[in-house]
Amino acid sequence: MRAKKSFLKLEWIIKILIFIFLVIALTSPIIIDKLSPHNRHGKDIVLAIDASGSMNSSGFHYDAKEDDKSLSRFEITKLIASEFITSRYSDNLGVVLYGDFAFIASPITYEKEIVNEMLFYLTQGMAGQNTAIGEAIEMSVRAFKYSKAKSKIIILLSDGEHNSGSISPKDAVKLAKEKKIKIYTIGIGNEGEADSALLKEIALSTGGHLFLAKNSKELKEVYDAIDKLESSKIKSREFLQKKYFYELFLLLASSLVLFLLFREIKR
Repeated sequence: MRAKKSFLKLEWIIKILIFIFLVIALTSPIIIDKLSPHNRHGKDIVLAIDASGSMNSSGFHYDAKEDDKSLSRFEITKLIASEFITSRYSDNLGVVLYGDFAFIASPITYEKEIVNEMLFYLTQGMAGQNTAIGEAIEMSVRAFKYSKAKSKIIILLSDGEHNSGSISPKDAVKLAKEKKIKIYTIGIGNEGEADSALLKEIALSTGGHLFLAKNSKELKEVYDAIDKLESSKIKSREFLQKKYFYELFLLLASSLVLFLLFREIKR
């Protein structure tokens, strides 16, 4: 008699669990993953940053903090570039630094934290004091060696004229066009400092665009404009991955129903 009462009590508990599981299944529980590694197929972007002697000058104020007024153009450029890197959720990014020569400071990767960490280790003058724009483009093209992205972009920033390096900007641009790499150019500083004519030619010949920025506010606006021009397909879909779990609760409910049916048949 006690065994029968115990089973009836268990049966009611099971029925309540079946009801709960069915209600949960009907609500269709999901987990939304906004930064899933499965979403890592955006665009490949290389930031080619000028680190020549002129980038050590001040007067290119960063507007976020009052005490940043003492920072050089180079330091401010790194701060704004870092913000751009962080905002490109589904893209792979790399950094090329150039002066007398150019080198890959950070290979193209999805790991934004690593790119930003490498970026802040860079200092003005570590690639020399001149401006090798041709070398910057050529090295940026090399950075795409293992890239499988359909869209490859170089964002070349400069505040001076090409006056160094073993490859001319014209020949370097030819390499970029062969690899179907688009180049956006940014000339910063006062009017006449950057070679806007050359930067415009580089951008237009690869399907890109020339931007000019006299201060940090305008430079931030430039990166915002490029962000909109090259918006990520994944980003436009809200960059979400949904995992549905209603099937799990349906399975649990079904298993308990089968258990009750089995007990009923055995009676």
